[in-house]
Amino acid sequence: METEESLRREILEKTKEIFKLRQQEEKFIPGKSRIHYAGRVFDEREMQAAVDCALDFWLTLGEKGDRFVSDFSRRMGMNYGLVTNSGSSANLLAVGALCSPNLAHPLRPGDEVITTALAFPTTLNPILQYGLIPVFVDVEEGTYNLDARRLESALSDRTRAVVLAHTLGNPAEMDRIMEFAKEHSLYVLEDTCDALDSFYDGKRCGTFGDLSTYSFYAAHHITMGEGGALLTNSLNLYRQALSLRDWGRACYCRTGERNPNGACGHRFDQIFDGLPDGYDHKYVYSNIGYNLKPLDLQCAVGVEQLKKLPEFTKRRRENFETLFNGVKQYEEYFILPRALPKAEPSWFAFPLTVRGDAPFTRKEIVTYLEQNQIETRMLFAGNILRHPGYRNIRSRTAGELIHTEKALNGSFFIGVYPGITNEMIHYILDVLRRFLSQSAEKTVGTED
Repeated sequence: METEESLRREILEKTKEIFKLRQQEEKFIPGKSRIHYAGRVFDEREMQAAVDCALDFWLTLGEKGDRFVSDFSRRMGMNYGLVTNSGSSANLLAVGALCSPNLAHPLRPGDEVITTALAFPTTLNPILQYGLIPVFVDVEEGTYNLDARRLESALSDRTRAVVLAHTLGNPAEMDRIMEFAKEHSLYVLEDTCDALDSFYDGKRCGTFGDLSTYSFYAAHHITMGEGGALLTNSLNLYRQALSLRDWGRACYCRTGERNPNGACGHRFDQIFDGLPDGYDHKYVYSNIGYNLKPLDLQCAVGVEQLKKLPEFTKRRRENFETLFNGVKQYEEYFILPRALPKAEPSWFAFPLTVRGDAPFTRKEIVTYLEQNQIETRMLFAGNILRHPGYRNIRSRTAGELIHTEKALNGSFFIGVYPGITNEMIHYILDVLRRFLSQSAEKTVGTED
């Protein structure tokens, strides 16, 4: 007689067989198979975890979310963490937590935040959405990170925080940034969405600042499909971020708390100003919040992905090194990516910036690469201040954005993610060689 347990085992075994069948169909054909800049790398274990979770039919955040947060926080060496429905939401919660009236010294509308214009929009957007004023400084050539030498020039009596991303997994100069922040009593928010498993001076990116954020979108170092996380070592910041994620409620109980009187045991016996005595703590709101939770099914996938992170990181670094060694002979045409001496990147991608005197344009080379089935992307917004939605924002710029403008006009990136094989890397280098050879021949022909 079949039981639920035996049926479940059969379903999970069939799921494994489906994965194996699909895997057999995957073959790389140079010039025909698309080489994506990023993508999901998984096996039957992620599929089985998702199916197993779906069979339980717990549709919202639950035990798998708790497991992922525990595993992720422990791996990162941080005290408190929560999962979200995206890395963008994690950024919104992080800035929101810094603005919470429940902090002793919250950020307030009109306060200034030092950041960069070379950004993904949702690193900047929460600053604007909470009425803060971004102060833009230039980035470094080749690292594409906030230039820490320019922090002092951006400082004013309204400066309250520094918000930075570790661009494409390349660590920023965190010792200098943290020294500046400590000297001026500033909050630091690390957008680590592209930099999971990157290190600076032997310490993980995302563990320097007051808060750090992560993305588990399909393009990132590990994936839940969609999803993100926020980490901190501050209990109060964690509680404010949790409150904001969960509708703004004051209760710290996790979703699905089984104790009818709450985890704290005081769900119905607290007193709040303006509310009836004993008002249900689950429906007391201490922040103006949202609902930004992921599904438990996503976290089940994340638990399995996290186990593979060391191997993913190893492969990313190998792919980057092979590409770099193949491209460095063309340095006369490109500004090559570089990392700071103390940095150990887990690269999200391989960036190149076409030099102003190169015999070709960025448009020409990315068009050629795309026509040859090699996916490319711009370096996010380049200079976000040039984009229609940001032209009239309230902001301040400290100095010229020289390298930010270079990125806007000449930068692009290609992939290094673990799904790119050695065969694909060599094909990419061959296509680059053909393009540059043709460009050189055109230049010679023009001179003749």
